[in-house]
Amino acid sequence: MKYAVDKSKAVPAYLQLYTQVREDIVKGVYPFGTKLPSKRLLAEEAAVSTVTAEHAYALLSEEGYVEPRERSGYVVIFRAEDGFTETASEPFAAAVHRAEPSEFPFSVLAKTMRRVLSDYGEGILERSPNAGCEELRREIARYLKRRQGLSVSEEQVVIGAGSEYLYTLIAELLGRDRVYAIESPSYQRIEQVYSAAELTLERLPLGADGIDSAALRRSKADVLHVSPYRSFPSGVTASASKRHEYLRWAGTGGRILVEDDFESEFALADKTADTLFSLTPCDNVIYLNSFSKTVSPALRVAYMVLPAHLTELFCEKLGFYSCTVATYEQLVLARLLANGDFERHIHRVRRRLRNEAKAVAQAEKL
Repeated sequence: MKYAVDKSKAVPAYLQLYTQVREDIVKGVYPFGTKLPSKRLLAEEAAVSTVTAEHAYALLSEEGYVEPRERSGYVVIFRAEDGFTETASEPFAAAVHRAEPSEFPFSVLAKTMRRVLSDYGEGILERSPNAGCEELRREIARYLKRRQGLSVSEEQVVIGAGSEYLYTLIAELLGRDRVYAIESPSYQRIEQVYSAAELTLERLPLGADGIDSAALRRSKADVLHVSPYRSFPSGVTASASKRHEYLRWAGTGGRILVEDDFESEFALADKTADTLFSLTPCDNVIYLNSFSKTVSPALRVAYMVLPAHLTELFCEKLGFYSCTVATYEQLVLARLLANGDFERHIHRVRRRLRNEAKAVAQAEKL
């Protein structure tokens, strides 16, 4: 082992350990089926407490890299073959119903709206830059850095009125001469938008942990649109192995992944699962998310983060499109992100959902 924690960094010790062990798992230092060092050995190596080591291993377990086994410690379940991991042919389980998160507190939203009106005055009537207001794009980039560790510039962020509008921009950006693939089943609007754009479309069946490997291997697609966190309506979450399989698929032939990360803020795990955007070494993932579930569907505000190498092409091909979100709404969201109200709301909802999940689990044991 060679693990060490830099206590001068702002990153918590358990996250540093998690990252280092995860990288060794992905690289094959710990192949599928092997046992990780004990928590005590890991703690001694890194000069941290066993609680810190245990937390790091728990995150690896939550994300599907390892699993705890009685009397055996943590065993690697991540597969990192050069080819594709064969997915079991069993169908996905029916989506588990979960209570809808409450909408953003109206009192906080109203207070922020009044503050923006006071601070900007007639400035809210000014035309937004085509890709979105600088304030909101900057705060989104900062938020993604805090939440996901993504290092992106505000120039990579594009604001639009809902995900469907951004799907249209993606089709225009990448072109109609490509073959696009989507999950089957998938969010209906994805298929509707791509079909309306007259794209060549493949529908790849979902298995229990993501797109069926054999179907992905046979695919002629150049662009793959996936929802790794939780696909709708199936409720399927891509395993860690499957996420890396998507990345291997996209690593050749100039392929592009479109990562729809809708609703991932409300994941019950202590740490949000790593995005494809953060894991790719190829700068070939377009990341999408929206504020429909986290603030209000009435706002109709979504955003995408382009790979750095596509930002110039976007400006050349689509830079003339006007932003479809009002300046005022963008400034309100920017303020919510900047002052911490947005993330406080997320943490409140996640605590509530965790408590509800615990209550259900306890009731099932009775």
